Amino acid sequence: MTRRSVATFLFGCVIAATTTAGAADRVVATFKPVHSLVSAVMDGVGEPYLIMKGRASPHTYRMRPSDAGVLGKARVIFMVGDLVESSLAGAIHKLGGKARVVELAEVPGLVRQPLRKGGAFEDDGHDHGHGHDGEAFDMHVWLDPVNAGLMALAIARTLSEIDPANAAKYGANADALVSRLDELTAQIAAELAPVRDKPFIVFHDAYRYFEDRFGLKAVGSAVVSTGRSPGVRRVRELRRKVRELGVVCVFAEPRYDPRFVKLITEGTQARGGTVDPAGMTVKAGPGMYFSLLRNMAASFKECLAPAGKD
Repeated sequence: MTRRSVATFLFGCVIAATTTAGAADRVVATFKPVHSLVSAVMDGVGEPYLIMKGRASPHTYRMRPSDAGVLGKARVIFMVGDLVESSLAGAIHKLGGKARVVELAEVPGLVRQPLRKGGAFEDDGHDHGHGHDGEAFDMHVWLDPVNAGLMALAIARTLSEIDPANAAKYGANADALVSRLDELTAQIAAELAPVRDKPFIVFHDAYRYFEDRFGLKAVGSAVVSTGRSPGVRRVRELRRKVRELGVVCVFAEPRYDPRFVKLITEGTQARGGTVDPAGMTVKAGPGMYFSLLRNMAASFKECLAPAGKD
């Protein structure tokens, strides 16, 4: 190889590396489940920037100056939708004005569940519904692994458009991810089959997509403030609900004080459990989504039919 051809070859490598790195460095994901899917599709190309790290909630996150800088330079921002990342939505649309904002809840073909209101399901004060073709639907769409597969394919299409040099890689990664999600769905379905008829209630009605995919039986919700313990009258009301609905388990989330569950289940036959729908306690990365769903399945199974109990 001549000196000129070597120089030309090296220059081409530098240009390709710069183009690829630039595309990867300017891909942003809002919170961990979204980041996990984007990371898996980008495997071997780059790592997307995660805004909400650690135990951050998409409803209450306070954006840092460094996040604002990243949003301002982003080429594409992946999120579920304004009503999920409510603490960030304004900043995303203002600071990320030059970026393509992809709302994954709007991906064509997703299973969309109607909101549950009234009866045993209480209003928790958060607007989790979104208008789609004139109808409101529950925005926790990522908790159905079939939906996650469709999101992965949409993520790959978007990345291929902004970084065509790596389109084949994105497509292959997305296809592999969908296959793994199909396997995960089958595994969880088999694991949860024995507890499908066990009634439970939740503090936050966030699990309908997971419930419906795997045939679980939520019978209501019990709204409790994360900032203070419920009063005596409220505790009595919730205990009565637990007894009247024949509840086997009451599920809270990591953001709730675990003593809340004990207050509500005391004097009843129900047990207490914790489910983490946003993966607050799970390490970020391409495998995070799989850990999230496996952890949820384990939590439901353990509380609804613990070893030696049923």
